[in-house]
Amino acid sequence: MIRWLLPVLALLGLLAAPAGAATPLTLDELLRSSAQHAPAILDAIAKQRQVEGRRLSAQGAFDLLFEADATSRLTGTYDGTIVEGKASQPLLNNGGGLYAGYRVSRGDFPIYEDKSFTNRLGEVKLGGYFALLRDRFIDDRRAKLSIAERDIDIARLDREMVAIGVQRRAIDAYQNWVAAGQRVAIYRDLLKLATDRQQSIEQQVARGSRPDILATENRQNMIRREALLVRAEQDLAAAANSLSLFLRDDAGTPVVVDRARLPASFPTFRLPPTSALEGMPISRPDLDAILVRLDQNRTKIQLAENELSPRLDIRAETSKDIGPAGLGGSSRSPTETIVGLRFSVPLQRREARGRIAEAEAEAESLALRRKLLSEQIQVEIRAFSIQVDATSKLVTLANDETRLANRMAEAERRRFQLGASDFLLVNLREESAADARLRQIDAEYRQAASRAELVAATVDREQLGL
Repeated sequence: MIRWLLPVLALLGLLAAPAGAATPLTLDELLRSSAQHAPAILDAIAKQRQVEGRRLSAQGAFDLLFEADATSRLTGTYDGTIVEGKASQPLLNNGGGLYAGYRVSRGDFPIYEDKSFTNRLGEVKLGGYFALLRDRFIDDRRAKLSIAERDIDIARLDREMVAIGVQRRAIDAYQNWVAAGQRVAIYRDLLKLATDRQQSIEQQVARGSRPDILATENRQNMIRREALLVRAEQDLAAAANSLSLFLRDDAGTPVVVDRARLPASFPTFRLPPTSALEGMPISRPDLDAILVRLDQNRTKIQLAENELSPRLDIRAETSKDIGPAGLGGSSRSPTETIVGLRFSVPLQRREARGRIAEAEAEAESLALRRKLLSEQIQVEIRAFSIQVDATSKLVTLANDETRLANRMAEAERRRFQLGASDFLLVNLREESAADARLRQIDAEYRQAASRAELVAATVDREQLGL
């Protein structure tokens, strides 16, 4: 039976590659590939760039603005023409701005447009306006810019959370692949024992020292072990397929890793002492994101409080006509300086009060959410720490059980070869040893998984490949 199965397995690529054919796939290699090419991480990076675009748009409120206007009377009593240009620059540290302009006119204007007259070379004007109360420290433009900048921080933290989740799933897929490969090795060894024994039994049957039914019983046992191996091979192929979501080539295309690259053991992680985990300050992107949202909320409160304040703006402007006097006369030649004030006060201010109440309630909600999240993280870390301790003990016990089961199986095989044992007992000993090895693999897998969970919960960026 094994003669026809081995070529089929070889054609399907299910047999192990020759030793030295490929270097083992390390966890570091997988995590580097995942961090560079995982679509979820690239999507989060694209979203961060999208938010950066919104910040650039918010900065546009402070762009230098140039305006130009030209007016000319084509018919009528007056033939005045005026051309003017103005450049204005909003201030980043005040609700006001600065401006400079130039205008020049030709022809005659009616008396009610007397201000349109300039000297022959035109008029130069400089001025500025500044907020003394409302809009002095914050206004809509600066609030939008501040919120947009905090949005970038939130997008960056969200990207980190996505990356942590992706890397954690990559580690889990890697460990599952390693465990599947080790299970295949166990079932292959189990099948090899039955195959080697079949040759010995057939020789003994031919000599008449063993009954023919024993060879038939062992062939039946071989078929059952072959079925176990095939199922394990299927599980390994499925694990490699899942791993391809994280292992990619330079073009970002998923790569189904060859089993020849299976490592000999599970990855190891550096963990702080259990005593150091209790109360250890944790810097996690999800916690930091709430702090950033609280900063945004404070900006909203400041903006609403700003709207409660009365408006008091001061304006200063100086202008100078240059060149020979025009039709408006020489009165425009001296330098002119103007200073003005503007005052207004909101009376009911219900909209601003409502926005303050809303923002304060949101701040309280965010603070409570952060407190709950912080407590959940501490509970999560303690739970993973308990799992790490428990799985370490289980691994030790499983190793002892495997060692003893292997000794029993080896001793029973020697007794069987000497004729002091029967087939049923040696088969039970071998399968008991295989089951012990499977339990050892499961214990090692749970230990590695709990350690990886603890690394992810404490956001060890170095070990996560970030």
